[in-house]
Amino acid sequence: MIEDDITRQTELVMQSIKAILEEAGTSFDRVVKTTVFLADRNDFAGMNKVFGQYFPKDPPARSTIEARLMIDARVEIELIALA
Repeated sequence: MIEDDITRQTELVMQSIKAILEEAGTSFDRVVKTTVFLADRNDFAGMNKVFGQYFPKDPPARSTIEARLMIDARVEIELIALA
């Protein structure tokens, strides 16, 4: 885990999600809903900058929640995608 760098942590999360989507035979284009959990809502801008790079047009529905996360992570993202 990279401490205190929300953009790098978000990038790592999104790269992991990309690999999972590809393994399932789908992609970010087929994502219909995301939920972003942030340890600190002040990290929203940094997370959103990276998040937006993966959804440059027609982003999916999104909820963003401030929450205490496991293993001192700053961001966690879950999503629903069509197969």
